[in-house]
Amino acid sequence: MNIAEILTAGDGKKHFSFEVLPPLKGTGTERLFSTIEKFKDFDPAYINITTHHSEFVYREIEDGKFERLRVRRRPGTVAVASAIQQEFGVPVIPHVICSGASAENIEYELIDLQFLGIENLLLLRGDKAKEDSRFIPVEGGHTHTTELIEQVNRFNDGFFYDGTPIKKPGKKFAFGVACYPEKHEEAPNIEMDMEYLKQKQDLGAGYAVTQLFYDNQKYFDFVAKARQMGITIPIVPGIKPFAKLSQLTVVPKTFHCDLPQELAQEVLKCKTDDDARQLGIEWTTEQCRQLYAAGVSNIHFYTVSAVDSVREVAKRLL
Repeated sequence: MNIAEILTAGDGKKHFSFEVLPPLKGTGTERLFSTIEKFKDFDPAYINITTHHSEFVYREIEDGKFERLRVRRRPGTVAVASAIQQEFGVPVIPHVICSGASAENIEYELIDLQFLGIENLLLLRGDKAKEDSRFIPVEGGHTHTTELIEQVNRFNDGFFYDGTPIKKPGKKFAFGVACYPEKHEEAPNIEMDMEYLKQKQDLGAGYAVTQLFYDNQKYFDFVAKARQMGITIPIVPGIKPFAKLSQLTVVPKTFHCDLPQELAQEVLKCKTDDDARQLGIEWTTEQCRQLYAAGVSNIHFYTVSAVDSVREVAKRLL
């Protein structure tokens, strides 16, 4: 099913979805499937699977020298998406990213996904490589998400990237994109950032999912501004429970979002990480209650390092 159809069903139910990482190379799917088991009884609307580009690592060789190798620590997004769909019968949305991939690589990925009957994608630029000061596409790759969307649209229309017609086009992909209630870190201002979101909608994006946030008012203000700018697609709130004392400084730096003063003050009162985790569960539960009460139909949870917290929140809400 097209995920946008789920998000606009208007059935009055409280839906939720969540995001998982592919397993580390060589570790198998046991831990991943265990995570999904913890949520399946809550009837998730869909599951997102992230994609990670390769990175440089250094391996020591003889005479104290090192060689630089490019490796992917978490390969297998397409295969993992298929395995989850088959094992659990839940719609899956693999991430397809510009980062670290050429247009040819992406085309092969689209072909594999189509063969596997996976119809929904989340299209993203992806993060810059750790060794780069700014985002640099690989040779033959895309610089912006809009270019990736255009490639998927051409594929949907029955043409490969080089313009060659596809003899037997398959079912078209539906796709969503990311958005940032507190502005993407590289955007000069929120208005220009939202203009990019409008472009993605006009190119066919069926919905957008937000970067995580802890202040609902920023989400409500963002949605209101988006509607004023003609952005009509569903905007799914992305939520992640606060879980560790260290996140007081790490979260704003890593995800470029503010912690509300009230939350920050409560974190300072916490003595242990367990105290912080309990606070995060309480805060997130109230956040979600407010979002559902405001008419949000689906909340998307980021589960990395927060699986048990998200499960506890789901138990209280669903």
